[in-house]
Amino acid sequence: MHKISLKSMATTGIIWSAVDKFAAQFGQFVVGIILARILLPEDFGLIGMLTIFIALSQTFIESGLGVALIQRQNRSKVDFSTLFVFNLVISSFFYLVLFLSAPFISSFFKQPQLIDLIRILGLVLFLNAFAIVQRTKLTIEIDFKSIAKSNVIGMITGGLCGVVAAMNGYGVWSLVIQMLIGAFSSSLSFWFLGNWVPSVTFSKTAFKSLFGYGSKLLIAGLYAQVLNNIYNICLGKFYPIASLGYYTRAKNLADLSSGTIASILQQATFPVLASLQNDKEKLVSVYSRMIRMSAFFIIPLMTLIALLAKPIVILLFTEKWVSLIPLLQWMVFARVFFPMSAINMNLLNAIGRSDLFLKVDLSKLPLTIIAMIITIPLGVKSIIIGHVVTSTVAFIINAYLPGKFYGYGVINQLKDMFPVFMATVGMAFVVFVMSSFVKNLILQLFFGVLFGTVTYLFICWLLKLDELVELKKLLLKFKKDGVVKN
Repeated sequence: MHKISLKSMATTGIIWSAVDKFAAQFGQFVVGIILARILLPEDFGLIGMLTIFIALSQTFIESGLGVALIQRQNRSKVDFSTLFVFNLVISSFFYLVLFLSAPFISSFFKQPQLIDLIRILGLVLFLNAFAIVQRTKLTIEIDFKSIAKSNVIGMITGGLCGVVAAMNGYGVWSLVIQMLIGAFSSSLSFWFLGNWVPSVTFSKTAFKSLFGYGSKLLIAGLYAQVLNNIYNICLGKFYPIASLGYYTRAKNLADLSSGTIASILQQATFPVLASLQNDKEKLVSVYSRMIRMSAFFIIPLMTLIALLAKPIVILLFTEKWVSLIPLLQWMVFARVFFPMSAINMNLLNAIGRSDLFLKVDLSKLPLTIIAMIITIPLGVKSIIIGHVVTSTVAFIINAYLPGKFYGYGVINQLKDMFPVFMATVGMAFVVFVMSSFVKNLILQLFFGVLFGTVTYLFICWLLKLDELVELKKLLLKFKKDGVVKN
């Protein structure tokens, strides 16, 4: 009964997490298209300069304590209250830091607008901090339906306000309005849908216990945020603002698919993997299945985006974004292993080894530094090609410990992915040939998606991939649970 119940919870969690991520990401995608057609690459570049400061502050505010609470088997009301008080205090501190450092940030990038931008945008730290405990509790309960509703509400309200502001000539401030209104609406929704009543109780004992686990995730999170955003600083400092705008748009588009799938799997499977941390056989079965399913979706999807980058960019963003095309083609391949890497790292957290999570993350630092030194002077395209190399090596490193502990390392994972690679190559050949004959961009995009999808699924059917059966089960589960009706 436990096995059936757990499997049902995991499947339902994946479904609602998928609804959450895809609905939110699709909405953001549509809003992003509208804003990109109205605004300039320079506007996105200005926000890109501030990303690392907001991201680092947010990482400090979360400090891995929410993940620690999810991983813990016995939780008390004091634990939740301690996390709530900590979030509010630390968010206030970091907003003050951002407020006071705004002139220095503006001087570094030589952009006077950044002073007011970061002081207003920094308010998002408060709004996000209020929702952390509610989101954590809903995750523990595997109530991704409520999480989906809250995130979609935030996306819709923020997106609508941002578009209206852009149409009325607010420029870069449209992006700030979008983020602030979205965060406020989402946070408010979490409080309405959540079932936790706050208190001001703070326990040093509870904090030390949670921080003992979360501190490693905090360090790893800071390290990851610095590496993910250090290029924004370098591009903003040494290249025209438009170059940073192209880079951030290429990164966002690539993350729209790869990052969404990774986020779905991480969010939905972490509480399940944590509950199985003492059952090795079931644990390996669940996480190997997730590796195969993520590869089944992400590898052909990223390849298709690369093949159809020209019609995608020109039709959606207009000719003024044409410089984005080669950057997007390389960036999607830099993200192709990201979901599988995330699952491997997620496993370490689920079994309570945040120390190993940190060590594995830090082991990749020399590789990233070398890539930065070589590629930054060569231009934006070279930087992204460097991402392709480092992300591939990172996947190999991330898969090492799962291979050592559970016998499912990089070799076994690549063997499971091999049929997907074969089907993707067949799909790519068909789409490439089609694109050579069809020159109209609208038809090229339409037939590329149609022929690519049909060819890929047909080859998978010929190869008798189990993932097709899994996909069918997910769709049936989706229908049975009444996701569409509700």
